Amino acid sequence: MIPKSLEALSYLKYLNLSFNKLQGEIPTGGPFTNLSAQSFVSNRGLCGVSRFHVQPCKRKSGTSSLKYVIPGILSAMLLVISIIWLVMLRRKKNVEATIETTYLPQPLYRRVSYQELLSATNGFNVSNLLGTGSFGSVYKGTFSDGVDVAIKVFNLETKGAFTSFDVECDMLSNIRHRNLIKVISCCNQNDFKALILNYMPNGNLEKWLYSQNYSLNMLQRLDIMINVASALEYLHHDYETPIVHCDLKPSNILLDDDMVAHVADFGIAKLLGGGDSMTQTMTLATIGYMAPEYGTEGIVTRRGDVYSFGIVLMETFTRRKPTDEMFVGEMSLKQWVANSLFADAIVEVVDTNLLGTQKDPKFVSYNVCFSSIMRLGVACCVESPKERITMQEAVATLNKIKIEYVKEVW
Repeated sequence: MIPKSLEALSYLKYLNLSFNKLQGEIPTGGPFTNLSAQSFVSNRGLCGVSRFHVQPCKRKSGTSSLKYVIPGILSAMLLVISIIWLVMLRRKKNVEATIETTYLPQPLYRRVSYQELLSATNGFNVSNLLGTGSFGSVYKGTFSDGVDVAIKVFNLETKGAFTSFDVECDMLSNIRHRNLIKVISCCNQNDFKALILNYMPNGNLEKWLYSQNYSLNMLQRLDIMINVASALEYLHHDYETPIVHCDLKPSNILLDDDMVAHVADFGIAKLLGGGDSMTQTMTLATIGYMAPEYGTEGIVTRRGDVYSFGIVLMETFTRRKPTDEMFVGEMSLKQWVANSLFADAIVEVVDTNLLGTQKDPKFVSYNVCFSSIMRLGVACCVESPKERITMQEAVATLNKIKIEYVKEVW
């Protein structure tokens, strides 16, 4: 039960009791007058006023049972009328090209129409374009109440776009983790499909690594990679059915106001189901980041994501893309880093923006930290999938590296 005594907390402004097993009536006095339905999501036993989007509370009364029978009959009649109306409406939609908006299974932030999306993006103006990907474009949108969102519009002429839309709707409507992008709603009609996502004002990791006007210090990069590793650990080990992202890269790692990383773009993600691997015929991952077994045989496993994570980890601290022109023939980002570790020359591959001078008393600590990070990156990218570490081990290692770094440098 939610204690009614909470109504007396006059300074209470924020309260989120979502995803618990609470029951009984939601209080309405005091601070509860300013709370919305978002504070009580997924508590099936709760009841109260309609604005909380819960069932009304049953009131005990000694009066005639007619007070219960008549409303029941009226409700049944209303239900039948509603079903008939919905059937007629669906038939009408097959004839007329009316807009259909599909809402995800969980309670959503708001209802969004196609016209609202047009208005929020100035008609999907190029000035609102945040970026383009394999299956479409992402626009920044601002609703009439001032709320900013990211709107991913799918290019339906692209092969696999319909499947990608369905995959992302299914995946992102059910998974919940602070380091995974959140879907607000989903607009679906015959010639238009879009996801409405939380807007990430600091863009993606790729921008912060390669744009001249942006820079990340050592601790920021460590925190970002811990965020990403935590998201993958959740997908691989903590969700009811293991999920493989399949396309991890810096452009799919988005940063919020506080520079917290959120993994995005689940367009080709896979549910592993009962097995530990699966095979697909069409490879859609990005060159340079995909695991060898995925690129050559289409074998999808959690260890494939581990490989991609290792590449992104090394790229984040070297500021070198795996497709850099310096990597030709047998030389690759992984091999370049491994060679530097073997020669005890890790400073030669680390991003110069992170290096101090050798006279710096903390230089040795930096060197030890860089070596630990690069060894982890190489361990993630071992050729044989069976010999790669897991994301659970990667998270534990990164957290240990951060603790040691903070202790020695700060």
